Amino acid sequence: MRVRQYLGCCLLCLCLLVLPGCQLAVATPPAVTQLTLWQGVNPPPNRAVLQRLVDQFNQEHPTIHVESQYVGQSDQQLPKILAAIVGKSVPDLLWYSPLLTGRLVELDALYPLEDWLNASPLRSQLDPALFDSMVLENHLWSIPFGTNNVGIFYRPSLFQAAGITALPKTWTELRQVAHQLTRDTDGDGRTDQHGLLLPLGKGEWTVFMWLPFLWSGGGELTAGDQGANEGTLHAIDSSHTTVQLTSPGAIAALQYWRDLLDDGSAILSAPERGYELDGFLAGKVAMQLSGPWTLGQLLATGVDFGVLPIPMQVTQATAIGGENLFLLKTTPEHEQAARVFAEYVLSESFQTQWAIGTGYLPTNLRSRHSNIYEAYKAQQPAVDVFLSQTAYGRSRPIVPGYNRLSEALGRAIEATLLGRSTPLQALTAAQKRLDLFQSNRYQ
Repeated sequence: MRVRQYLGCCLLCLCLLVLPGCQLAVATPPAVTQLTLWQGVNPPPNRAVLQRLVDQFNQEHPTIHVESQYVGQSDQQLPKILAAIVGKSVPDLLWYSPLLTGRLVELDALYPLEDWLNASPLRSQLDPALFDSMVLENHLWSIPFGTNNVGIFYRPSLFQAAGITALPKTWTELRQVAHQLTRDTDGDGRTDQHGLLLPLGKGEWTVFMWLPFLWSGGGELTAGDQGANEGTLHAIDSSHTTVQLTSPGAIAALQYWRDLLDDGSAILSAPERGYELDGFLAGKVAMQLSGPWTLGQLLATGVDFGVLPIPMQVTQATAIGGENLFLLKTTPEHEQAARVFAEYVLSESFQTQWAIGTGYLPTNLRSRHSNIYEAYKAQQPAVDVFLSQTAYGRSRPIVPGYNRLSEALGRAIEATLLGRSTPLQALTAAQKRLDLFQSNRYQ
């Protein structure tokens, strides 16, 4: 009997559903804004960290879904980015070096972010030294996704074997220590251990490793460039930026690298391979320029290592690297959703997880002092060196023609290291090439 009553009720309900004018109130699922993030995160383990964080965002924001797409390394990405802008099919979000800012601004692919960021409490949590990588022509165009800087990795066991008890703090001391570490360890009359590896090549890696010495020597790349702007917008006229490559500081920095080679204290890397650690790991090189992205690789090998700040000449300096997050012009709805994801990227939680997972330094100051990150630093004392250097870190100039500036500098560095030109000759030739380009551009 009860079964019949139950079936009867079910049948009655079905009949009511199809009666004219009878409707059931059904909740409409919220609309979901689909965002696309183009990125070139490498190595793959770092990409996996990003995907976990993107998945976390999607779970916490049911009305926004971000799809992270790996589109290759920077040289592979750039043609795709430019084609997407021309074809008006851009991604909503782009992970890329801030050096692309000038070009994206020229192509009218970005919209200013300063009003949005100024209204956010996250602005005060952002490392002030990073604003130079965000600003062009008195507007803010991107936010820092992760940051790093250049230091010198060294092998403590090789220092001990050479009787070195103090780390070098000046250019003079670095040269002395490098010379002392250059040795014939097996007694066959040939040098088989060098004090320092210098990167050879015309590429951006070589330029990035050399810039700390330029700034430490008192040099500048552009007129009026005096370092971090402490979080204030800084007007740079991208169309008339004055490049000055033949300053005394630039000449001194290039001569210093040449001197390290001339006295046998340094050895050159293979062309465009200055990031490879083979010689360092094998004990054939006692010191090598690199950044915190190297920590994971070194820890996996089990070799002894430490990190020392870039020694100073006139002032303390290092070069700030990393990638920024660009929010491209799309639609108001997508731009609003993209800003929500940007706030997530700037947050303490994201930056802590990203830093611990990848080796990047947190851009959020609260993250750097969080209990979780403090515990991480206790296990990774080398991180403190890179964190301390952020106070005097310098960003490369955000100008549309930076790629030409970098190429000119790279050629000058390579010519000097190979003994084809003196520092003054090489930098003068680089300055002439840039001046010629500028004059042709604005005729």
